[in-house]
Amino acid sequence: MNKTTQTLKYIISDALSSMLAWSLFFIFRKTSIESGNFEDINAVFADNNFYYGLAIIPIFWLSLYYVQGYYQKIYKKARLKDLIQTLFSCFVGVVIIFFALLLDDNVQTYKNYYISFFILFSIHFVLTYIPRLIITSKKVFNVHSNKIYFPTIIIGDGEKASKIYQDLQSQEISSGNKIIGFLNKSGNPTNFSDLQHLGQISQLTEIIEQYKIEEIIVALEQEEENEIFDIICLAGQDVEIKMPADRRDILMGNVKSNAIFNTPLISVTHGLMDPWQQILKRIFDIVISLIAIIILSPVYIITAIIVYSTSKGPIFYKQERIGYKGKPFYMHKFRSMYTNAENNGPMLSSGDKDPRITPFGRFMRKVRLDEIPQFYNVLKGTMSIVGPRPERQFFIDQIVQKAPEYRLLHRVKPGITSWGQVKYGYAESVDEMVERLKYDLIYMENLSLSTDIKILFYTAIIIIQGRGK
Repeated sequence: MNKTTQTLKYIISDALSSMLAWSLFFIFRKTSIESGNFEDINAVFADNNFYYGLAIIPIFWLSLYYVQGYYQKIYKKARLKDLIQTLFSCFVGVVIIFFALLLDDNVQTYKNYYISFFILFSIHFVLTYIPRLIITSKKVFNVHSNKIYFPTIIIGDGEKASKIYQDLQSQEISSGNKIIGFLNKSGNPTNFSDLQHLGQISQLTEIIEQYKIEEIIVALEQEEENEIFDIICLAGQDVEIKMPADRRDILMGNVKSNAIFNTPLISVTHGLMDPWQQILKRIFDIVISLIAIIILSPVYIITAIIVYSTSKGPIFYKQERIGYKGKPFYMHKFRSMYTNAENNGPMLSSGDKDPRITPFGRFMRKVRLDEIPQFYNVLKGTMSIVGPRPERQFFIDQIVQKAPEYRLLHRVKPGITSWGQVKYGYAESVDEMVERLKYDLIYMENLSLSTDIKILFYTAIIIIQGRGK
């Protein structure tokens, strides 16, 4: 299957539909609203606004659909959901066009505004949805007939995994899952005689990339349930995970019930934010980081001079941390400790009493000045402005022994500031890290742009009051 070709079908269809809808509506305005007649149809094509609209309107609609995530997961579209999404998109788009372009029209009565809105909405919706319905219906037929399939792996090798596999194989109507193979905890092949053994759970990320896996069916036995946290983190947000319904309570309620084939499964919602919010969050990160770097450039220079002149060693300090999907990256900070402060191994800061921290370093930590080089990490895309604080692997290994759910934090990018840091502050021990964890998990359950803005607001208050530690 070719996702690019399928996506282009929707894009071309939407572009042509928007151009045709605009043309018909423009003719309607000229011949009805502006008191013209059909003999004056040539006047329509003599109006430059008609051609400006043909150039700009399709770009507007395609941008709106993209921001709303319509062109994501092309092969997972359902016709009813497609109808609802198209209705909503058309309504929002027509409202924007109406207030941006049509509200200044010279009309004899306000009734003409309502008529214009209704006509534009109706024409655009009908011309947009009918081609979409045809494309989606053909796609659904191809999925049911197994012409389109989703590369899928089963994780587990016990009785539960065997039963689910048999159910998948015995279905009469295909739902598109092509089972590539299975993974297990031990990594040793088992009695799945007709299914390829791909490796163990720790290799999940590499196997997803190698086989272009789109869906994972988790069928672990009860004693292996802690592995689910690893699976969620290693899979990332682009792969759909399904599992037996008796695992609802593990994922903090972030699931929806979905009866598939002969076995009831739940589908884990991996998109923690709607597509449009994900895009806006990234734009927000870039814009705020650029503004911060420009405005704070004198602060960067002054801080660098003070760090250099008050203690020997480099101005900046980089340290390996674990980020999105458990991948390591280098986080940058102004150096707040003496050089070789961790010659005896990784240690957490003990606050104001920590002898490793320089006098100026104590001040920097109170006002979070040591963190501002991380705007560079945000621009690179390894961090976000708001997100769970990244930790070193040395401490993560200790945390997960007490709280395996910590690994869920790797589903999102780490941040410069976080809910946990606002509510709890810097942790000085592994136990405090575990205590702070609950705030970061709450953040993930309430992930939104408005939540990010609130956290930034309270972070600013902490910086102004000098309550950092």
